[in-house]
Amino acid sequence: MRHQTVTDRRQWNEALLTLGTSHVLQSWDWGKVKERHGWTPVRFLWTKADRPVAAAQVLRRPLPHTPWGAMYVPKGPALDFTDADLLTRVLSDLEAHARRQHAVFVKIDPDTDLPDVRRSLLSRGWRYSTEQIQFRNTALLDLTGSEADLLAAMKSKTRYNVRLAARRGITVRVGTGKDIPPFYEMYAETGARDGFLIRPFEYYRDAWQTFLDNGLGHMLLAQVEDEPIAGLILLRFGTWAWYMYGASTDVHRNRMPNYALQWAAIRWLKSVGCTVYDLWGAPDTLDESDRMWNVWRFKEGLGAEFAPHIGAYDYPTSRVLYWVYTVILPRYLAWLRRRNSQGL
Repeated sequence: MRHQTVTDRRQWNEALLTLGTSHVLQSWDWGKVKERHGWTPVRFLWTKADRPVAAAQVLRRPLPHTPWGAMYVPKGPALDFTDADLLTRVLSDLEAHARRQHAVFVKIDPDTDLPDVRRSLLSRGWRYSTEQIQFRNTALLDLTGSEADLLAAMKSKTRYNVRLAARRGITVRVGTGKDIPPFYEMYAETGARDGFLIRPFEYYRDAWQTFLDNGLGHMLLAQVEDEPIAGLILLRFGTWAWYMYGASTDVHRNRMPNYALQWAAIRWLKSVGCTVYDLWGAPDTLDESDRMWNVWRFKEGLGAEFAPHIGAYDYPTSRVLYWVYTVILPRYLAWLRRRNSQGL
C-alpha cells in the first residue's frame, strides 16, 4: 500500500469521489477555507495498485505561545471501515503524523457506527472526545424516488405544511453572493434565538462565497412579497448534499417558510443528481428530553431516517499535555470569564 501527500485540487477531489461516501468537509475547497482562517491542511491518500482506498484531510492549528498544535480530520478519514487492516494502517499513519508535527492530539469523527471501529480506536489509545465539533448523529433523506414518492414519504402534517406555505404566499428564490449579508443577519438572529454561537461575518462570507463560486454551494431564500424571511445554504459533493446552514426571522413563521425551503431544496438536489440529503444533525438519543428533539421531528417529517455515528475520538500524543488541554485549560478559561464578569 502506498501513502502519499496530494497537492492538487482535482486529484484530491476526484480521489475522494471514488471512495463513495466522502464528506464535503474533507473536500479540497473546505480545506482552503480553513487555511485562510488559521489552519494548515495536509491531504493524505492511500492507494493500492494506483487505486485510492483511503483519504484524510488533516487540519492543524497552532496552540498560541507554544510549539504544539491541535489536529482535526473533519468527518474523516474516508475509507471502507469494514477493512480492519486498512483502518489499522490509516490510524497508524495519522498517529505518527501527529507525533511528528508536535500535535497534542489528533481528532477524527468519521461517519460510521461500526462497533469494531470503536473497539479498534480504544485498543490503540484513542479516547471518546469531550469536544464534539460536529453533530454526532444525523438524519439522511434518500432522494432516489420521484418527487411524488418523496411527498408521499413525508408525514401528512409535513406534506400539508409544504402546500400551506405556497397558499400563504411563500415563494422561494435562488440566492447569490449579494444575499450573503442579509443571510448572515438572519443567521445571527437564529443563533441568538436558538442559543448557538456563530462566527464573525468575514468567516461565513469567505466560506459561503467559496462554495457558491465553485458550484458546490446553493443558497435558497424564502420570501413574502420580496422580503426574505428564511433561508438555507446547501453544500454538495458528488451525489451527497448537506443542509449546513439554516436561518430565519421571527416574522411570518405561521406561513411555514422552512417547509417551502426544504421542498425547494429537495427538488433542486434531485435536478443536479444528488441521491442522499444529509439534514445535518440529530439527537444524541431518540428521546423527547434531548435538546434536538423538535429539530429531529421536523426532519423526520420530511422522510429522513436516523443515522447514528460513533462521534469524535482523540488520539493524545502526550497524556500530560492532553490533560492540560482538556481539563486544566477549560477550567482556567472559565475562571477568567468569571473574573472578568465580576470586574476583577
